[in-house]
Amino acid sequence: MSIIHKLPYEWQVGLRYTRAGKSSGRSSFISFISLISVAGIALGVAALIIVLSVMNGFQKQVTDRMLSVLAHIEVFDASGSMPDWQARAKEAAQNPAVLGAAPFVETQGLLVRDGIMRPSIVRGVLPGVEDNVSTVAQQIRAGSFDALKPGSFNIVLGYALARALGVGMGDKVTMVLAQGQVTPAGMVPRTRSFTVAGIFEAGHFDFDAALSFVHIEDAQRLERQQAPSGLRLRIANMREAPQVAEALKRSMKGDLVMRDWPKLNANWYAAVQTEKKMMFIILTLIIAVAAFNLVSSLVMTVTEKQADIAILRTLGASPGSIMKIFMVQGAVVGVLGTLAGVAMGVGVSRNIGVIVPFIERLLGVEFLSKDIYLISTVPSELYTPDVVTIGIVSVVLAFAATIYPSWAASRVKPAEALRYE
Repeated sequence: MSIIHKLPYEWQVGLRYTRAGKSSGRSSFISFISLISVAGIALGVAALIIVLSVMNGFQKQVTDRMLSVLAHIEVFDASGSMPDWQARAKEAAQNPAVLGAAPFVETQGLLVRDGIMRPSIVRGVLPGVEDNVSTVAQQIRAGSFDALKPGSFNIVLGYALARALGVGMGDKVTMVLAQGQVTPAGMVPRTRSFTVAGIFEAGHFDFDAALSFVHIEDAQRLERQQAPSGLRLRIANMREAPQVAEALKRSMKGDLVMRDWPKLNANWYAAVQTEKKMMFIILTLIIAVAAFNLVSSLVMTVTEKQADIAILRTLGASPGSIMKIFMVQGAVVGVLGTLAGVAMGVGVSRNIGVIVPFIERLLGVEFLSKDIYLISTVPSELYTPDVVTIGIVSVVLAFAATIYPSWAASRVKPAEALRYE
């Protein structure tokens, strides 16, 4: 005996109603509508998984480029400087999530060259230690990051910043600092000449156009500090930066201020999260439309099967059992559609690097121009929690769509249903 025959009769009848009928074209038509409902739910689920995966992929690309020059966590001392940064780095390293630490000094200045002025965030670093927290040394297009020597007053510029200033290797740029100095002529801004010793490209315009690096000792002289401003940390999982920052604040001694990368990029991070939520809501409406197609198919099934319902009622079936029959039918359609959609969405998301180039060759188009977007392939990052959430939402919507038709079936009166049979 098959497993289906061992199920309660409500399940057996509901599963039978899901399949195409043999007695009339009307039954086949109703089952065809059920098939369309399955396909609609599957397409909606697949579309939502694919879109969110692509959005996650773009977010990861941008985040990786940001964090190639940014740290996951920044640690500051409330006093304004951190002379014992080596001891602080050892304290931070006691947390297993921390992979590396490096000191830094950060200030803002105006870079001037032949009358062209561009604002810049000037970061003082130790070239030999900076590799612990960023990959900027690997993104050098010209020159060398190791050219940043103490007292040399060399500078490494972002690619877009160097192009805007019209400078190349060995050229001089003048840095104008916000802090002024008193002279017989009055208050004048402080200036310092730097030699371009390197040009980097992180692939993120905001940093390529506004970030520059100098040696930490030169930055301390510019800021008239005797020690670094703080530490920059890299952790194993960047998504855990807020939690790790809180743990470090509790474990490390002193009056420290922690800033994780979502806080440093709060506007961008909030915009991305809002965009993902809105996209989830919009695409969930597609699933909702497909799920509520079940209402029409179940209503038609109830109308056609009134005689069957009446016979079951006369044989002793309760209204609850009748309701369960049609809820089983709707639930099966919802689950089948969801499973098909998940399989399709996961398959496309994992192979989008093959599918998109095939479509581009087939249609003779280029979706992403490297000259404009800095990437030539559509990225995709599939997150299991997204897939699980989408599947649950789809099944719940399908289940909700079955409630009214199933309740209407349970209200059928046997005498009236059999009057014209």
